[in-house]
This record gives sequence, C-alpha cells and structure tokens, in this order.
Amino acid sequence: MIELAGVTKVFHEGRHNALVALDGIDLTIPEGRITVLQGPSGSGKTTLLTVIACLSRPTAGRVRVAGEVVSNLPEAFLADVRRRTFGVVFQQFHLVAGLSARTNVMLPAYPTGRSHADIAGRAGGLLDRLGLARLAEERVEGLSGGEQQRVAIARALINDPRVVVADEPTANLDSALSADFLGILAGLRDEGRTVIMSSHDPRVCQASVVDRVVHLLDGKLAA
Repeated sequence: MIELAGVTKVFHEGRHNALVALDGIDLTIPEGRITVLQGPSGSGKTTLLTVIACLSRPTAGRVRVAGEVVSNLPEAFLADVRRRTFGVVFQQFHLVAGLSARTNVMLPAYPTGRSHADIAGRAGGLLDRLGLARLAEERVEGLSGGEQQRVAIARALINDPRVVVADEPTANLDSALSADFLGILAGLRDEGRTVIMSSHDPRVCQASVVDRVVHLLDGKLAA
C-alpha cells in the first residue's frame, strides 16, 4: 500500500515564480489494483506520479510505501527503494539509442549486483513474454512505437517490482496498440502487482481493466 499525507510540491520555492504543483494531497493507493491519475495538462498528475515513485521529493507531507516513510530518506536509501519497489515506463520511453532491446532492458539491473548471465536471461524471458524475442538484438531506434513501448515495459519489470508506474502511456499509440498495452497491464495486476498511471486519455480512464480513477485539478484532488 502507498499512502500520501498532506503532500505538497512547490517548484522554485521562495522565489517570485514559485509554482504549487501539488497542494495537500491525501491519497491511499491499494495493492494489486490499477489506478489512473486523471486530469488536464497542468493538473499535477505527472508530478504526483513522480512523488509516488520516489523520483522526486515532496516539499511538505509524507509518503509511505508498505508502511515505511520514504519521503525523508537520504538519496542513497531512496534509490534503493526505487530500485526494489518501482518499475517506471516513461512517456517518451527514454530508451538508449545504439543499444539493443535486450541491453536496454538489462540496464536497471546492473546496480543490483546480479550476474550478467542472470540479468541477460531474465531480460530475454521478459522480451519473449512481450512478443519481442526475435527483436532482442535489434537496436531500439529501429523498432516501431509499440515495440519500443514493450521494451520499456520489459525494462520496468527487470527488477521484479511490486509497483509499475506509467506516465501518459498511450499518448503516442493508436487504439489497437493502446488496447494491447492495457491488456499487458491487466496481466501485471493479475500477478498481484500494483499499477499506477497518469492519463487524460478516455481510452485509459474508461477501460474496464482500470479499478480506480483519481481526478486532479490545479494540484488538488477533485471530486
């Protein structure tokens, strides 16, 4: 379970151009469910997603993951929480051009100290599961958008995270690929993983696989 209490995020704090991106968010996200953060551009949903995934710290308030307060941990410990708990699928994927699909999937696992053979084997298994076994050694820049997204999903799963986080995952996909992506997420939920997405796409927010939609507006939870 992930719990947020009084979470506020202010950019440029104390300056004339200070921006309150999150304003006193109280939110509980249960395990094993698909939750969507919905809102228009500027509503704070992506900022909230980064705070939940320990990619940024709140200016005020607390974030608990599995009962542990993580929002005030030193960076080294916070990085370990990110690595153990979260797998992130970025909107622009952030794959490394010039490297193969398999190598891109392997990258987040190197700091764990596992052997190269073990990491490579798991990466190959994930790519196979996502229908990309034949493209494992292809450079990622030569893959289609849907194929790149599946590589990004495999990369997010390489450390076997309990929570999968995705930022606007269908923004660059057509309807067929969006449906495929939602099917993959449903499979992750069926494994007991927690899935959290930000989206303003009605194909996502109204999908039958989604368990809960959290609405944001101007940095606050909306009714």
